[in-house]
Amino acid sequence: MWGAMWILLQVSYWLTLFLAIPAAGFLLRLFMIQHDCGHGALFAGRRTNDWVGRVLGVLTLTPYDHWRESHARHHAGSGNLERRGMGDIDTLTVKEYLQLSRLGRMRYRLYRHPLVMFGLGPAYLFIFQHRLPVGAMGRNLRPWLSTMATNAGIAAAAVILILTLGLGTFLLIHVPLILIAASAGVWLFYVQHQFERTHWRHEFEWKHDVAALHGSSYYELPPLLMWFTGNIGIHHLHHLSSRIPFHRLPKVLEDHPELKQIGRMTFWQSLSCVRLKLWDEELKLLVSFRELKKRMSALHLQETMG
Repeated sequence: MWGAMWILLQVSYWLTLFLAIPAAGFLLRLFMIQHDCGHGALFAGRRTNDWVGRVLGVLTLTPYDHWRESHARHHAGSGNLERRGMGDIDTLTVKEYLQLSRLGRMRYRLYRHPLVMFGLGPAYLFIFQHRLPVGAMGRNLRPWLSTMATNAGIAAAAVILILTLGLGTFLLIHVPLILIAASAGVWLFYVQHQFERTHWRHEFEWKHDVAALHGSSYYELPPLLMWFTGNIGIHHLHHLSSRIPFHRLPKVLEDHPELKQIGRMTFWQSLSCVRLKLWDEELKLLVSFRELKKRMSALHLQETMG
């Protein structure tokens, strides 16, 4: 696909950009294969999983070993309010948000803005943040080795392409491909946990199986998109048992049809998730800033009338 984009560049850049969409889909699928390698789910041997994941990490701009550890922490504490910030999207409770200063609220609103969350954020994450072992710099050498080895592989591939085709050609082809794939990947991760009736609980009442099934969505996409995304939309089952390889998840749903209605969401329904920003501990729901404002206004009115 990359080669086809280069050929079309000689005809029209619009055709190259059009082809960047399915090319990004293939890159996204490679990331899902790398993801399953990180769970030890794709091959029988751990070493095979790891080396395939490391090689794919060069293409996906993701340091495999460092990412695998971070992602494992995400699985271990997903839905646990005391373990937020481990490989997931920062989510504040209503109480925490109201306790912030005005500047703090502005920062959180900016972070959760769709342009940042699905545009600037994914680009920053994959192009810049993954170039250093952020969050694990002082832990041990493994995150550094993973990140620097991946960087070396990326640099080698980029240098070869730049020397062969030129810097401008390389950037015109690769940058839009990466941006589309990164945004799509972050969107998938977002809707897998950021839906209205997701599940968040404090440590004392948190249970892995309950959080897995009810804190992760079943994102039902058309068959072609399910293929490109490695069935990652069947996310509640993936969190319940991450050792099930992606190509077997649909079979699990067939064998257990009752699981199809848990957290089910279509593409059109998922668009409404963009407005959800805060976890309401009283309602046990994710709510929007607008909904919070209405509640606060109603409370203020009651207090005034009282």
